[in-house]
Amino acid sequence: MDSIQIRFAVSLVTSFLLAARALKRKSVDLSGVLVGIPVMVIHMLAGYRFAALLLVFFFTSSKLTRLGEERKRDIDAEFKEGGQRNWAQVLANSAIAAILVIIFAAINGGQDRCLDTKQSSLTTGLLGGIIGHYACCSGDTWSSELGMLSTSQPRLITTFKTVRKGTNGGVTIDGTLAAAAAGFVIGLAFVLVGLLTTECAGDVAWRQLLIIPIASAAGLCGSMMDSLLGATLQFSGYCTLRKKVVGKQGPTVIKISGMNILDNNGVNAVSVLITTLLTSITCMIGEFSMVKIDSEALGTK
Repeated sequence: MDSIQIRFAVSLVTSFLLAARALKRKSVDLSGVLVGIPVMVIHMLAGYRFAALLLVFFFTSSKLTRLGEERKRDIDAEFKEGGQRNWAQVLANSAIAAILVIIFAAINGGQDRCLDTKQSSLTTGLLGGIIGHYACCSGDTWSSELGMLSTSQPRLITTFKTVRKGTNGGVTIDGTLAAAAAGFVIGLAFVLVGLLTTECAGDVAWRQLLIIPIASAAGLCGSMMDSLLGATLQFSGYCTLRKKVVGKQGPTVIKISGMNILDNNGVNAVSVLITTLLTSITCMIGEFSMVKIDSEALGTK
């Protein structure tokens, strides 16, 4: 069996085992599983590093969603046990990456590649985009889940006025730090798995470390972008009947912030798209700059 056939077999087994576990723990519903399985297969066929990013995002997000469930139940109007995600939420957090992964695999014939603009700027940009995607998704989730448990009151990102917990666009110091930490974990996972599964030339291998600070920044940037969109284009209001912050207008709802243009999935998709593009460009510029520094250093010897 060649490497792609092995990856396909491993991806199927892994996907079905994860799907069974996720359903049992109510991390996703059946529609989420039906979408999640092909997404996982696509990622693993393209390379183990991509599957690792998806798995790190899934496991850490699921774990943090379960953390402090009783307190979140009292705050979140749309609380679901286990954070049960449906097909729309799965796609909002994986569709763009899946498209980039397919393009990456098609260009490179199913073989994984290193960040190396000398070999291919397009490949470097695609890698950067995929990393930025999961750094953003993880940053947003970590920030939201840990920020909700913060002892400090959130402040609306557009006005810095204190708002109720659960308000779209509300930020805390704890949540902000969590977003950067999430990006760091995504970058570290990409580098560590790459050391085991991807062959890089000696002068290229050390440049893969560039991903860690870029991913950390992407996690923070993605979370801030999500908060900004949530504060402006997503409605938040306080329901005097339910005594909770809600995302829909109604006769018992007092507006807090935002216009009723995007829902939560829409905000996630837009923030992911913007962060993906920014990270892709940053990786190409950063890697190109490091190649230039290496060339100049060799020229002086």
